[in-house]
Amino acid sequence: MTTGTPPPSRPATPRRSRVRTFLPLGIAAWLVLEIWLLTVVAGAAGGFTVFLLLLAGIVLGAVVIKRAGRRAFKNLSETLQQQQQQGGAVPAGEQRAGGNGLLMLAGLFLMIPGLISDALGLLLLVPPVRTALSRYTERTIERKMQSATPGTLGDAFQQARMHRPDGTVIQGEVIKDDERPAQRPDAGPRPPITP
Repeated sequence: MTTGTPPPSRPATPRRSRVRTFLPLGIAAWLVLEIWLLTVVAGAAGGFTVFLLLLAGIVLGAVVIKRAGRRAFKNLSETLQQQQQQGGAVPAGEQRAGGNGLLMLAGLFLMIPGLISDALGLLLLVPPVRTALSRYTERTIERKMQSATPGTLGDAFQQARMHRPDGTVIQGEVIKDDERPAQRPDAGPRPPITP
């Protein structure tokens, strides 16, 4: 017997973003291109030469990552010392610029076996390229965070960045005293809870 109500419909699934759609395809194409380029170079220069190139990339990548890590630790310890001496937060003008993240990315690209990734890693080692990429990334992130809608992850990051002029972050929730929950009509005396 039919009741006349429509059958329940499935909830609409959100569309996949372009990045999630094309990223696996891009990674697969990059891997195929890396393998093809390695075989071409091995055919032209020999397998031992390719092995030495890959080994040199791994060693250079490890050196770059180690140097960037030491630099990051040095910057962190200097910043902490300045904060302890000044008794508070370091003013925004005195904070050190980063750049270690891109150096570590360059080292990672150098350590990944392949000639294209090595070329990208060497390109990231050039200081003007690193600063231009850093500025572009910072502007892009700022633009995305400013256009974040309430309730999204970008909005959470924007709220986390709100701070007072002296640098202290104040997170919290305002609770008004005049808004008390209504008492239930059956709220009479209750027996004590015993453990």
